[in-house]
Amino acid sequence: MEFQLLKKSHLKRNIIIGVVVVAIISAVVLNFTRAKYVYTDKMPLINGTVNYSLADLNIVAIYVGGVEVDSLDSSKQYTLDTTQSTCSYKDGSTIEGLNISYETETGSLSISPFTMKGTKCTLYFDEITGQTIQDILAEKDIASRDDFSTTLSDDTTGTIYQAHDDDGTTYYFAGSPTDNWVSFAGFYWRIIRINGDGSIRLIYQGTSANTTGSGTQIQTSAFNSSNNNNMYVGYMYTSGQVHGLGTSSAIKGILDTWYHDNLLTNYDGYIDKDAGFCNDRTPHSGTGAGTITTFYGAYNRLNNTNKTPTFNCEHDNDLYTAEESGKGNNSLTYPIGLITADEVAYAGGAWNANNTSYYLYTNSAYWTMSPYYFVGVSAYAFDVSSSGYLNNNFVNNSGGVRPVINLKASTIFEMGGTGTSTNPYVVI
Repeated sequence: MEFQLLKKSHLKRNIIIGVVVVAIISAVVLNFTRAKYVYTDKMPLINGTVNYSLADLNIVAIYVGGVEVDSLDSSKQYTLDTTQSTCSYKDGSTIEGLNISYETETGSLSISPFTMKGTKCTLYFDEITGQTIQDILAEKDIASRDDFSTTLSDDTTGTIYQAHDDDGTTYYFAGSPTDNWVSFAGFYWRIIRINGDGSIRLIYQGTSANTTGSGTQIQTSAFNSSNNNNMYVGYMYTSGQVHGLGTSSAIKGILDTWYHDNLLTNYDGYIDKDAGFCNDRTPHSGTGAGTITTFYGAYNRLNNTNKTPTFNCEHDNDLYTAEESGKGNNSLTYPIGLITADEVAYAGGAWNANNTSYYLYTNSAYWTMSPYYFVGVSAYAFDVSSSGYLNNNFVNNSGGVRPVINLKASTIFEMGGTGTSTNPYVVI
């Protein structure tokens, strides 16, 4: 066998040709790859799990409805199809046992356990389409009311009423609408109102489309364990303080347990932590402390001839919230509460006047969150009587418990729901 040495000029020429060929092939491969995969610099690690937005993912291909896209539209919401989404090693083999999840509200992706740099993921999304609360409002006639001296029991289907709260314009249902039903978390609810911040306030209606009976409440309970002091009108209370927050009431403990057992694991992300629940303990007369006779704000507003309900909360420490946002007292363990007496009045209820035809009537007595007064040796809070009127009750008596929650303003409902009991708005 005979060996020949290449001349230096030939060697140089071949090296140049080889470099050019490699560059051309690399460019073709890169262009093909970049048509599918998006590269970024790093992936921050949190507690051993890779948690990041899609923009932070190392190498990813994104499909929406089966069509490849460069990125997700930040103005839209999506769900991740975990049955199709996969990650693979550099050699193209699929990584088994990965848990891939996507948080719709925040747009963040989680993959665990993540294996190695250079892993490629192909993610399949579906766009969420449906109705927002603005879509629902657009279909209603918007009216206003200025006379709350009598009950309202008319069929008000197709109408929503406008007022103001601490956050702006609020839209509320009143009378006997048939179009404020919601299906959420396996339960039926009625929309009380759309708060000024856009969140959606719901009251529990049951595990089926009940309108009356014990099924419209989760159980019965005293509002508080004792009634011989002003502090027991508090959803939370502290001895000697008008607006104290040291101890949870008996009814708050029941609502917290119910939230933990039924909403926390799968539905907490849908619920607004900033929207509050008003336990208005501002005295109208008296000091609100100890055993001094005290009449509270709602008593003055609703137990008179010219009734003047309000959606505002008079004292910031009486607005119970679950989030550090500069609003309310941030004292709630879970974002759940009760309806207020003022909200009942706006809905069509009135002091000591039967109303068996508005949507809050259930033929069962249940608690509101509003203090009434402390007189003699007893504390009283407002409740809704079995005949539908606003009443007062000893706080240590038993009454129905109907949870109230607030859905986020960004909540999307399935298309086609009309808000009736047989075709409710269904949260996606």
